[in-house]
Amino acid sequence: MSASKSSAALLPPGVAEDEPPFDLDLVHREHGHWLLSFLRRRFGLEAAEDLAQETYVRAASAKAAIRNPRAFLAKVALNAARNQARARAARPRLVSDHGAQGAQAADQAERLILKETILALPPKLRDVFLLSRYAGLTYAEIAARRGLSVKTVEDRMSKALKICAARMRD
Repeated sequence: MSASKSSAALLPPGVAEDEPPFDLDLVHREHGHWLLSFLRRRFGLEAAEDLAQETYVRAASAKAAIRNPRAFLAKVALNAARNQARARAARPRLVSDHGAQGAQAADQAERLILKETILALPPKLRDVFLLSRYAGLTYAEIAARRGLSVKTVEDRMSKALKICAARMRD
């Protein structure tokens, strides 16, 4: 078996050997606004931002090239929405089965991990992340407020999301 045949056998079906690997930063820059718009139409503004973040966290594990990034992002986002709906439906059972204190303790632990993760971000990334996710500013508003280009804001946000995704997976 030749080297090219053996490496081609390791690729997922439908992925050509010469295709570049999945690049989350590039996909975020090229399709991020589309994804938010797609999710806003279906789930509303507040849910759209959470789902977009969850989509990028999940998409970060993609190993192979993606031929249609928008279809891929839409599928991942819709799966994330389905999982969130299931979790919300299961939450009352957890509270009744384990008591309200158990559910509160789990929520507190999750919030603590998130807070530690955000505080551990480098200051430039943390600033952009907080302005976007907690202050609700758009990338253009953040760029204007901080004297940065929108591209710089996008890059910093992408890096912050990667760091957060890696830490939350651990």
